[in-house]
This record gives sequence, C-alpha cells and structure tokens, in this order.
Amino acid sequence: MTYDLFIGDRLFSSWSLRGWLMLEKFGLHYRSQMIGLYSGTMAEDMKALAPARLVPALSLPDGTVVGESLAMAETLAENHPEAGLWPQDPSARATARWLCAEMVAGFNTLRAECPMQLMHCWQGFTPSSETRADLERIETLWAHARAVSGSETGPLFGEYSLADVFFTPVAARIIGYGLLVSEANKDYCLELLSDPTVRQWRAMGMTVTYEPFPYALDLPSKTWPIGGQSDARPIEGGSSVNDACPYSGKPVSHFLELNGQRWGFCNQFCRDKTVADPAAWPKFTEMASAVNHS
Repeated sequence: MTYDLFIGDRLFSSWSLRGWLMLEKFGLHYRSQMIGLYSGTMAEDMKALAPARLVPALSLPDGTVVGESLAMAETLAENHPEAGLWPQDPSARATARWLCAEMVAGFNTLRAECPMQLMHCWQGFTPSSETRADLERIETLWAHARAVSGSETGPLFGEYSLADVFFTPVAARIIGYGLLVSEANKDYCLELLSDPTVRQWRAMGMTVTYEPFPYALDLPSKTWPIGGQSDARPIEGGSSVNDACPYSGKPVSHFLELNGQRWGFCNQFCRDKTVADPAAWPKFTEMASAVNHS
C-alpha cells in the first residue's frame, strides 16, 4: 500500500512536517510531492486535490483524498493498526488523541507570533503574554501526558506516537525562538528535533534558497542546535572516493568535500541534502565509515 503525500516547503511548513512524520516514522510507504507555498503555484498545484486546499494532503491508494492532519492520522492508524501510531494502552490512547486535537484547534497566538522556521535560532525574541499562556498550557498538557503514561523522559507516552508527531513543530518553535520552558521540556524538544528523520527533513529543506527569507526578524541568530553546522561543502567536478550514489546506486555526477575527501552523488539534491547535514544520512555515514576503515 503506497500513499501520495502532498507537502509544502520543509523549512517552514509545520503541518507538512507532521504529515511526513506520520508516514516516515511508522514505516509506511509513500511518495511525496511538493506544493509551491512560496512560488505562487499553490492554487494550481492543489487543483487535483480539491476540495482540499491546504498542505499536507494525503491521497490513498484508491484515489481518496484526505485533507487535515488529524483526519490523516486517524486514517493511517485505522489502516495500519500494527504500526502503533497511537499508544496501545486505552487511557494513554485517549489522552494522546486529546492532546493532538487540542494542538490542531489551539495555540493560535504561538503559531502566529512564532512561525516555524528550521534555519537558525533567533536570539532576544520576546514573546507576548498570550504566547506565554500558550506555552504554559502546552507544558500542562505534557505533564498530564506523563502522569498518565508514567514516562518521565523521552516520548510522552513511553513509545513514540502521534502525540510526539503533532508536537514536533512546537518543539521547533520553542527552540527556534528561545522560548522559556522547563529544562525537562527543553530536553524533550531537543530530543524530538534530534531524531534522524527530523534532521533529514531539515536537511532536505536546506537545499532550497529563499530571497527574501520568509518570517525574517530584525534579531541576531545562532546556529540550529542539531546538525546546524556542517563541515561539508559542494565542489565542482573531480574524482570521488565512491563511484555510485549512496542513496540510489546510480553513477555519480555531483560532488562534496568532507574531511579532505571527495564524495559523489547522482544529482544535486542528493549532494546538497548531504552537505546540509552529513550525519543525518545513515547510507552516507555507513559508506564513509566503510571506506575509512577498509
């Protein structure tokens, strides 16, 4: 069973990140297709999905279109009960559904005042009292989830679930704007953002350049805390250690340099996503490790 997932620009589309994690984190098969949020093509790109009008949207194998993230989550959980998208325990499952529903319906000031961006971390941002109230409510919900599950650290309900999916973009806002939460909840946010799949999402987003940068603030910034400072750099031509792309197995045509070695990839996207965060990609790191230890 293969789904078609329609997403927006990875650095900024918080809801697209949720949709992608629903499929990627639980091992469900899909093809992703980009909708042009910032290129002016969104209305045209979405025509075939009508009446869906926002990303993410999901097309089921039979052609049924599902809009809205919570409907997508429930559909996937119903189609794949073995995947464990919701917690197994009934009380935890009911609580997780509550948290996701409130996430969808609430926290409007936090969303408006702190749009998700995964490029860097703003310094000196001052949230409004309404945003601080949203943060207090989020921390209350997280504390309740942990009281229900008994899990003091890690995923809210012990095992990774849709609740963690739905709050990952919130974690990006908390870290990206330096918003004040407890140390334990900051650690939870950093854990969500350190997940290899989230690092890969960000790295793919970093392959696109924006001018002007959406949601820019007149504030200093610092490097994104996870995979934000890469030592790799793109280079033109030359020979590489490898003859085949670590992702596709195809002949190499684009190159990067890392730690004095040149590595090849089958296209610019494969090269640039690796430049953005080399450690996010197991197929690349395994290839590099095998070569360096041979």
